[in-house]
Amino acid sequence: MFRNCRCIAWVLLLVLVFGVVGMVQAQKKYPSRPISLICPWAAGGGTDRVARMIAVLLEKELGQPVNVINRTGGGGAVGHSAGATAASNGYTITIGTVEIAMMHWMGLTPISYKDLRCVAQVNFDPAGVMVSSTSPWQTLEELHDAIRANPGSLKASGTAKGGIWDLARAGWMQTLGLPESAVAWVPSTGAATGLQELVAGGVDIVTASLPEGATLIDAGRVRPLAIMSDQRDPLFPDVPTLKDKGLDWALGAWRGIMVPAKTPDDIVAILEEALAKVVASDEYVEFMQNNGFGVVYRDSKAFSEFVAEQDAMFGKLMKDLGLTQ
Repeated sequence: MFRNCRCIAWVLLLVLVFGVVGMVQAQKKYPSRPISLICPWAAGGGTDRVARMIAVLLEKELGQPVNVINRTGGGGAVGHSAGATAASNGYTITIGTVEIAMMHWMGLTPISYKDLRCVAQVNFDPAGVMVSSTSPWQTLEELHDAIRANPGSLKASGTAKGGIWDLARAGWMQTLGLPESAVAWVPSTGAATGLQELVAGGVDIVTASLPEGATLIDAGRVRPLAIMSDQRDPLFPDVPTLKDKGLDWALGAWRGIMVPAKTPDDIVAILEEALAKVVASDEYVEFMQNNGFGVVYRDSKAFSEFVAEQDAMFGKLMKDLGLTQ
């Protein structure tokens, strides 16, 4: 009887030991199977293209397939929600966009950045201020003078009401000490539509990223006057920032990799290290430059702090504009 008890105890001990060893080995092997990368936006769009490039390069770093899954709808709410509620095991990651700091303020979803954990920022595209090349304004100062002289008479476009480029305009006006209505907003389906209206004379200003207007800028049909960034864009080095003009206002669209909030530290560390190599790679930099996307990297800590600041900024701005729910 005693011998049998001892045998059972040894067996249990061996099971426990091998179980712990197996768990440790399993953790060391992450990732040991394919990873799904959720894209909250449609196939073929800017975020989708960035996601697919990251997937290709991340696969090389991690040694496992990374498959992009488009989960669209609700202005980004569907995809971000799917990413936030996925299993916290590192096998479902999300390319989060600036909308995660905006949607919950507008009542589109209860999901916020707090439901996700930031791994790394991979992109930032500041808003630009563009006018038609046939307009009388050669500089930002001249445009400001026109806005102050005739508040409410000039019209801008670039996205839907309450979208990122609309908020760029509103914050720009606030920084000038003017009401956001000083430049009227004409809703559009996106920057491309707004730019078409600009060259057709339907609106006076477009606030959107300069890469979105690059073709028309190169053709001499659109004149960029400024970007809403702390630093000049290497792709448009002659275009001043608002800070160059004495205005403390920066805003743009950004993208970064996120995981569910309870994802373990060791998994986040592995992904963070791999993404740092991806963003620094010649392939990624060349792809982003060729497609007009800005390359900005922030590690997990810096990205988390940045998103929290963005969320607070958008909340205040949207409340001021009456856009919160």
